[in-house]
Order: sequence, then structure tokens, then C-alpha cells
Amino acid sequence: MQPDLESLLDCAITAAKRAGHHALENASRRSEVIARAEHDVKLALDVECQEIAEREIQSRYADHQFLGEESPANAVLNAGSPYLWIVDPIDGTVNFSHAYPYWCCSVAVQHAGQVVAGCVYNPLCDEVYCATTNSPAQCNGTPIAVSQTADLSRALVMTGTDKNENTNHPSGDVFLRIASAVQRPRVAGSAALDICRVACGQADAYFEAGVYLWDVAAAGLILRQAGGRTDVLRELPTPHCISYIATNGHFHDAFSSLVTGS
Repeated sequence: MQPDLESLLDCAITAAKRAGHHALENASRRSEVIARAEHDVKLALDVECQEIAEREIQSRYADHQFLGEESPANAVLNAGSPYLWIVDPIDGTVNFSHAYPYWCCSVAVQHAGQVVAGCVYNPLCDEVYCATTNSPAQCNGTPIAVSQTADLSRALVMTGTDKNENTNHPSGDVFLRIASAVQRPRVAGSAALDICRVACGQADAYFEAGVYLWDVAAAGLILRQAGGRTDVLRELPTPHCISYIATNGHFHDAFSSLVTGS
């Protein structure tokens, strides 16, 4: 018997909240670094929070596939099930490590390749963004909707500063193009929260030249159910890495052309 969407969503919310609470309660341990990259960091709490989310999911759906940012080589477990859980235990780890208050936990589930339920949890504000393919996007139980901004020149755009050389979108060049065409660009450091800002009308669009599936899976569904549009512009050589845009839908094609230079 296939699980219903509400049961899947309940699991996603519970997993995200338990992971988020663990991170929040252990914020004093944000200096426990287990790996560093040139522009990134991995914390012990990243691994712990993923384990907490995975345990919650596996306790209910032991036969489902699982993909997490902290999985070894981002491996997919239980290959063969039509269900795939996608988890980012702390989206905005660099922010978290600096005590900058803009980070979240993201949990989504795909069925046959389509995201059908997802939750983005912002522990600091106790905000639960969620949706299924059969229900409207909500924040803490209240329906949310994208903005009505129709003029790209009046848009507030969330973006990132990716250093991946395989994106075909040099970060500085694209940022300058965006900055010259919109009202204001913003770089906040958490893709999932950025997209949720678009979903609830606090921003109008999001773009990142290189972002990972676990960063956008839940938030992308939430945005679409809030009336917006998303697109994978390009799949990158790094596994699970994509070039991605999300908008309120009113200037989607124009924004896509802007960031790709087409």
C-alpha cells in the first residue's frame, strides 16, 4: 500500500523539526568542524542532524530510498523503491558556523522522480514551510502565495555566489547582470530559505548557478504550490548539482534569459 501524501508530509515535517531542534539546542558547538573547503565547511552537527532526520524517516518508511547531503559520496540507499527522501540537515552551514541567523533544515520526498511532499524548517523563527502536490503551500498552517511583481526592474532577487568552475555562469558576471536589471539582489546564504521567501512573497526570484538537489527539492515544491515557477537550467558534472531558478512566475522567461545570457 502506498503512503498518502499527508502521511509523507507529516514525516517530512517531523524529521525537519527534530533535526532543526538538535542544531538549535547545540548551537554552541558550531565550531566543531570536521572538514573545510575553500568556501565551505562541514560540521559535526551536519552529520548528527542528518542522522536524526534519517532515523525518523526510516522508522516509518524503512524500504524507501534516502539521499542526504552528508551521505557517503551522496550515495542513495535502498535503490529500487519509487520513493526517495532528500535531506539537507543544515542548509546554510557557513551561516550557522558564524552564528549568522539564516539557516534551515530541508526534507523532501520524491515519488517516481517527482517531489510530492516537502518541508523547510527555520528553527530560529519556528517557521514551518510545507506543501504537497495536492495541497497549497503553507507557513505555520497559513497559506502563502508569491508576489504580484510583474516588472523585473522592481524585483528583489535572492541569489548566491557559487565558485564552481563547471557552472558556465561566472558568479561575478551573473551577479552584475542581475544587479543591473532588478531593484536589488540579495545574497543570504541559504537556498531553501531564499526560495521560501519567494514562495511567501517576501522576494520575487531566486537564482544560483550551482546548487544541489537537497538545497531546492522541498523549497521548489513549496514555491510551485504557492503559485511560482522553477526550472533546472542545467545539470552540472558534479552529482546532484544543478543550475536553478525560481520565480513568482510573472517574469520567469525574462529572468531565465537574463541569468543565462541568452
